[in-house]
Amino acid sequence: MATDVRQGDISTSRSRRLSKHALLIIFGVVMLYPLLWMVSSSIKPNEIIFRDPSIWPTELDLGNYVRGWSALSHPFHYYLWNSAVIAIFAVVGNLLSCSLAAYAFARMKFRGRNFFFAAMLATLMLPIHVLIVPQYVLFSQLDWINTNLPLIVPKFLAHDAFFIFLMVQFIRGLPRELDEAARLDGCGHIRIYWRIIMPLSVPALATSALFTFIWTWNDFFSQLIFLTDPDLWTMPVALRSFMDGQGETAWGQLFAMSIVGLVPIFGFFLAGQRYLTQGLSTTGFK
Repeated sequence: MATDVRQGDISTSRSRRLSKHALLIIFGVVMLYPLLWMVSSSIKPNEIIFRDPSIWPTELDLGNYVRGWSALSHPFHYYLWNSAVIAIFAVVGNLLSCSLAAYAFARMKFRGRNFFFAAMLATLMLPIHVLIVPQYVLFSQLDWINTNLPLIVPKFLAHDAFFIFLMVQFIRGLPRELDEAARLDGCGHIRIYWRIIMPLSVPALATSALFTFIWTWNDFFSQLIFLTDPDLWTMPVALRSFMDGQGETAWGQLFAMSIVGLVPIFGFFLAGQRYLTQGLSTTGFK
């Protein structure tokens, strides 16, 4: 009797697991369908892309990648390079400035710390559309329009409150005994930050780097506002050039170059996936 009950429990548990996996697979396919459709459309002739919505192309046109690569005033790798330069500097700036600000909030005591921390968190509620006008006026007065400076310099001034908060949460979880031991050895705040906190904060740093790269690489609005010179266009702005307001959009080439633009994101994500999971699980984002 006990054996039958145990076998029944095992069978029920197995059925539940199978049901959960089946639901996850279904939802996964639904979520991946737009990406699969875009991949399929990138190798279809332009005239049948919207006439044939299936992800299995009946006609192939691999020339979309060749034509799309050289369709604009510069080869497409030119715009990929512009995006890469901005994204790399943005990552370096965020990691340096946000980690310094996070260390100050998490480890140092100064007057008004709680007020400034709350004010910093309040900026998370401000949409970019509210900030873009005063930013444009400021950068215009500094003669920074049509340069990469408006997209890079703020990253070195710890203006991304989300990453400061993420790192603060992580640093607060590190034992303070490490700081005290370092002070006994004569270390000040700079050496504690650089030699103790930073090596232990690799998961939070990797998470911040990953999100910064993805958000900067995909940023269209800010780059469209500040970079009006075609020679400075980044990948998202260049993709917009494939769309013609007169209805002559080269959809196949657009989708083909969109797939090319996704490759660095997938590579960066796969390289930092392990640190991303660890960083989110240890900073309270569960």
